[in-house]
Amino acid sequence: MPKWKDLLIEIKKIEEKYGSSLRKPTTATEIIKMNHNIEQKFGNILLPEAYIEFLRNVNGLDFNGLVIYGVDKVLLDNEVDEDIHGFIETNELWYENEWQKKYIFFGDSDTAWYCYDQQESVYVELDKPSGTLIQSFENFDFMLSDAFETILL
Repeated sequence: MPKWKDLLIEIKKIEEKYGSSLRKPTTATEIIKMNHNIEQKFGNILLPEAYIEFLRNVNGLDFNGLVIYGVDKVLLDNEVDEDIHGFIETNELWYENEWQKKYIFFGDSDTAWYCYDQQESVYVELDKPSGTLIQSFENFDFMLSDAFETILL
């Protein structure tokens, strides 16, 4: 089991301690709609299976300054009464800057972006807003685990 799943359980316990909860998991239909919309808007972007697995556990996360993007609200099967930083809408926002188009953005914090560098084929943490490389990761699981560890310190 990826390390981030254990860390997500810790985050869930903290949320519950304060009377809150994690978002519901996404459905298979919502993920299909998301992939279809990504293809229409961005072309041939293949989401990593580990990110899909994250969405099957929780539709995005907003915890202690860290935001991991979820399925956009307009693609959800049921209306939700909470803000969701949608994967598609947030990537469209970041793509307003030309140099950022080489990245697929999965999340951000007050100080960093968590992305996939399409040119270098590597997951990265970038300084926000300079875009300077902070560190790179072998895969999405390692990047997500590191992001969770950082906010749980």
